[in-house]
Amino acid sequence: MTTTTKSYGPTYGIWQKLPDNLLGQAVFSFGMCLRVPYFGSILPHVQLLEPGRCEVRAPKWWGIRNHLGTFHAIAACNLAEVAMGMLAEATVPTTHRWIPKEMTVGYLTKANTSLTAVAELVELPDFDSIVDGTDLVIPVSITDKSGTEVVHADITVWISPVR
Repeated sequence: MTTTTKSYGPTYGIWQKLPDNLLGQAVFSFGMCLRVPYFGSILPHVQLLEPGRCEVRAPKWWGIRNHLGTFHAIAACNLAEVAMGMLAEATVPTTHRWIPKEMTVGYLTKANTSLTAVAELVELPDFDSIVDGTDLVIPVSITDKSGTEVVHADITVWISPVR
């Protein structure tokens, strides 16, 4: 069941105006990091953004390595938050707002390569029915280059109407 409200925010509007290619993705990702500087620490590259889905890649570089030489757990959490945040920006209409409330993370195995985070809602909420506010859990799967899920995060966001 999808909402009848289709007025998505300016972040998604910018994504839609940029070219659908590597250059457009790079420009968007750079702008996102200017707006949210902490995201820049993982060098994220937004590859896909649409209501209900976001895919973001982060390279394995020396700035995110832990003492084992693998992708640091908190850097992976940062990647999950990028994917969740961009999904929320592309999904939550301007009639509502969102704020992260809680993150549950499972570190499933060592992350020895660059990572890709996919935040996806199987079904979009009916935002028109959210009149007092509600929790929305956004699952984020983080996989390595071979497609193995190395981290899983469930991020709860509070969705409420703009008053």
